[in-house]
Amino acid sequence: MRAHLLVFAACFPLIATAQTTDSVYYQLQKIEITKVSTTAALRLLSAQQFIDRATLDRHPAYSAVSALNMVPGVRMEERSPGSYRLSMRGSLLRSPFGVRNVRIYLGDLPFTDAGGNTYLNNLDLSNAQSLNVLKGPEASIYGANTGGVLLIDPVFQSTDSLTARVMLSGGSYGLLQQNLLFAKKWKKVSFSFNQGHQQSDGYRTHSALQRDYLQSSLQWKYHPRAQLKFFVLYSELAYQTPGGLTAQQFDADQQQARPASTFAPGAVTQQAGIRNQTLFGGLTHNWFVTERLKYVVSVFATVTHFENPFLTNYEQRREFSLGSRTYLDYAVRNTAILRMHVSLGGEWQRTDARIENYGNAAGVKDTVQTSDQVNAQQAFLFARCLVDIRQKILVEASVSYNLFNYTYRNIFPTAWTTFRQRNLDPQLMPRLAASWTFRSWLSWRASVSAGYSAPTVAEVRASDQLINTDLQAESGYNYETGFRVRDRKDLLQVDASVFYFALQHAIVRRTQEDGSEYFVNAGSTRQPGLEAQARLRIIRPRQQGWVRSLEITGNITYYAFTFGTYQSGDLDFSGNDLTGVPRYTSAETIHWQFPAHISVSGQYYYAAAIPLNDANSVYAGAYHLVQLKASWKPQIRPIDLELFAGIDNLLDQAYSLGNDLNAAGGRYFNAAAARNYYAGLKIGFSK
Repeated sequence: MRAHLLVFAACFPLIATAQTTDSVYYQLQKIEITKVSTTAALRLLSAQQFIDRATLDRHPAYSAVSALNMVPGVRMEERSPGSYRLSMRGSLLRSPFGVRNVRIYLGDLPFTDAGGNTYLNNLDLSNAQSLNVLKGPEASIYGANTGGVLLIDPVFQSTDSLTARVMLSGGSYGLLQQNLLFAKKWKKVSFSFNQGHQQSDGYRTHSALQRDYLQSSLQWKYHPRAQLKFFVLYSELAYQTPGGLTAQQFDADQQQARPASTFAPGAVTQQAGIRNQTLFGGLTHNWFVTERLKYVVSVFATVTHFENPFLTNYEQRREFSLGSRTYLDYAVRNTAILRMHVSLGGEWQRTDARIENYGNAAGVKDTVQTSDQVNAQQAFLFARCLVDIRQKILVEASVSYNLFNYTYRNIFPTAWTTFRQRNLDPQLMPRLAASWTFRSWLSWRASVSAGYSAPTVAEVRASDQLINTDLQAESGYNYETGFRVRDRKDLLQVDASVFYFALQHAIVRRTQEDGSEYFVNAGSTRQPGLEAQARLRIIRPRQQGWVRSLEITGNITYYAFTFGTYQSGDLDFSGNDLTGVPRYTSAETIHWQFPAHISVSGQYYYAAAIPLNDANSVYAGAYHLVQLKASWKPQIRPIDLELFAGIDNLLDQAYSLGNDLNAAGGRYFNAAAARNYYAGLKIGFSK
């Protein structure tokens, strides 16, 4: 591994002298970064979806769960306020806590650490300007993953010299949210500052949340062809974890916290919860060397202090991450007949984690049980070539070379004097994709791509306090095809795709009776799926009439995911439904615009029954969710004012929005909130 990293370091300066976001001369590169025109969107090479700020505003500001669940193939869960999990195409098998197997970027900066974990709940996504979801293996330019990539644009781009805004809202179960934005733009410099506070008592006993968030960015265009961008955020998060319930406990009182058992005390007694303090920052330099050549380099670092009082112990982590990403874009050719675009780049990250476990005396650290140091390194080089023939046929050929290793040392109780090392075999992951625009309104696409995901540090050194060096990376090939329809007036959009993902060495969670977890490789999985979405503008925006605009969207997801060969001791789970993945989901939205600047949005979400263990002996029942939000935006220039109110879980469904998979003792269920309400206002000023 060390030799590979030396080769990588030697190549880094060479890679860093020739990649570009060719928005100056070639629109296609912007497809993966920002919202694009109808024509460009028609030609996208993968199943991805862009969620702009206007769409996010139709959902509750305190959570991005409903907005992301409107994307076919994406499932975001919230076991209790602040306890988020995110999956793309069924990767929740590995995510009892946090986000794994999905890469997340803030602009050009990777927010996922070298150990494969992402603290998504640290982010205040009410600050996000857009979310871009790329489903399936995108390892060609975003490194090792098998689930997908989430690109977050966190920075407010002001067109005015001065912008100031404040938002305040409150709701059921003690919900309080407050956000502040200040942005200033000079000739060559743009500055923005965001502050946010959110708190909630939670629906269940022992499920309170509090998060304080600060974010700032500075962009300096010091030369017509060059720009420096600085970004920093600080997040302080604390939330209580009520724990999973059995079916009997859920039916008796779904608001209760996990009670004591023969094997462990209850969640309230042990003050179970999460406390996370994270500081993240990065610097990016963009340089248009010529009109055809752009060079980008970023450096970034993260410091995290994490504490988790649990039922049986008190875990503490101190993590430090450092990394760099660089790439070159070059437009080799740019004519009406042929456009060719080449990208070369690489990324390197290292995360050092000191993981300590103590006894938990009612939420207070007791004597030390174990202490380990685990250091992870990941690096990859990538190359990509885009060829556009007569703006009809678009072909992508790309490949990445991926390296991963971790070193580990026990500090207590055995106090090893040296680190031991585990190197995973280097992985070469190709991707080939093509898009053909038959008509100005119709395109077809197909792709084949390799996916690879190393075990995360949190899986290698799980809460059972053992370092599992037998855990292997999961990998496989994804085969996909689909079509898009976009009419010129942008009244109708249709996007559909089918895929088959054959995954080897799938990583699965197991739990002990006391609730501690460990992970094993489950053999193979077979993952055929269908995703489809349609949007129809029934009434385009107009100045007269009782309804000024009307838009509806609908999507469906059908996943026939099963285990392939999967033997666990004497048990054979081969052919069973993949744990935690509903076979069918659908989501519909409707948005009305009325006179007097009044708008109403409604969302409906349905999830079929979900298998909760590998044996398929227990399923969570299907459920239907309905949300409504109304807003009023009177025109009081130069003041921007908005009053809004909403209802969540209108049908008052009793359901679990975050199930604990393969939970010992049948404690699978985490009850979501009953019918609840919220309201608030935004007021701003622009000059």
